Amino acid sequence: MKIKLTTIYVDDQDQALRFYTEVLGLVKKADFTQGPFRWLTVASPEDPDGVELQLALNDNPVAKAFQQGLFEQGQRAAMFYVDDVQSEYDRMKPLGAEFTMAPTKVTGSTIAVLNDTCGNLIQITALDRWQG
Repeated sequence: MKIKLTTIYVDDQDQALRFYTEVLGLVKKADFTQGPFRWLTVASPEDPDGVELQLALNDNPVAKAFQQGLFEQGQRAAMFYVDDVQSEYDRMKPLGAEFTMAPTKVTGSTIAVLNDTCGNLIQITALDRWQG
């Protein structure tokens, strides 16, 4: 069994696509519409046939409440692993990334948190065991 797709709810799919591709550096995998529905996914350029992240419009009241609740509590909607949090912070900051937590050393890892501009907090993490 494999995980092939996971979903994050966004309040603007075009803005989400820009953030997840231009700022985070993911690549667009699928983008098609049928009537009012738009299926939009991104993937890691390091594994383009791996897990896809669906950028789903939060037009469902339950999804919207879930997304807003996580954001208001400061909970991360997703976490991405990187080799070096400080390098990613330095790369993304000039691209307009709004960090709510600068790179911070915590037990076993270094993390940073940023606002995806679409209603979510995203955490980037580098585990100590992955460091040289």
